[in-house]
Amino acid sequence: MEDESDAGRTPDYTVDELAARAGVTVRTVRFYGTRGLLPPPVIGPRRVGRYGAEHLARLALIEELQRQGMTLAAIERYLEQLPPDLSAQDLAVHRALVASWSPESAETITRRELERRAGRELADRDVERLAAMGVLEATGEADVFRLDGTLLRLGVELLDVPIGHDTILASRTVLLDHARSAAQELARLFQEEVWNPYRESGRDPDHLTAMKSLSAHMQPMVVQALVTAFQRSLSEELRSAFRSP
Repeated sequence: MEDESDAGRTPDYTVDELAARAGVTVRTVRFYGTRGLLPPPVIGPRRVGRYGAEHLARLALIEELQRQGMTLAAIERYLEQLPPDLSAQDLAVHRALVASWSPESAETITRRELERRAGRELADRDVERLAAMGVLEATGEADVFRLDGTLLRLGVELLDVPIGHDTILASRTVLLDHARSAAQELARLFQEEVWNPYRESGRDPDHLTAMKSLSAHMQPMVVQALVTAFQRSLSEELRSAFRSP
């Protein structure tokens, strides 16, 4: 993928050149264009569409969002919230910030390797339960999964806990809904308190460095705060629910 090194250049790529530089197919470029993920090209001589640095930077951002596991619909919503006049440099900054929050533990693994790491044979039902807990997800290839290694040990231990599959799914839905709400509020605060001042500063390099550092350090702080708050809240709710009348 191209980076901000191409920022400021005039639209000088055909669709074939853009696809080659971005590492995607022409069909992918056209598909993203029809979905509104990429702005239309500049129409040059002989009615040939020309693409520029902003298109390359946006393709790189889309690729980064996909690496995080975001669906196409989620990526569309993400891009819709961005200002329409973002430069290639701005888009590269967004990509860097997104990358700093990307989980590093995800890996592709075969079922045989998964069972070796789990220390036991896994029935199809076990795999379904691990997927319901967010430990792994199918890749579309038979017996090949995307695994979050940090959750594997806990997930395997929970396989022997008498919790119904539907209960696991319902619990995950509740947690994801609340986590998404918290993430949206944090993103709003980050935009208002960090991103907007950066743009108003004239994209000062020192401000950019500080913003990237803040983003990288925010992740462990936010995760720890969420875990601690959840543990305390859950303990209080359970004590209240099972308190003797």
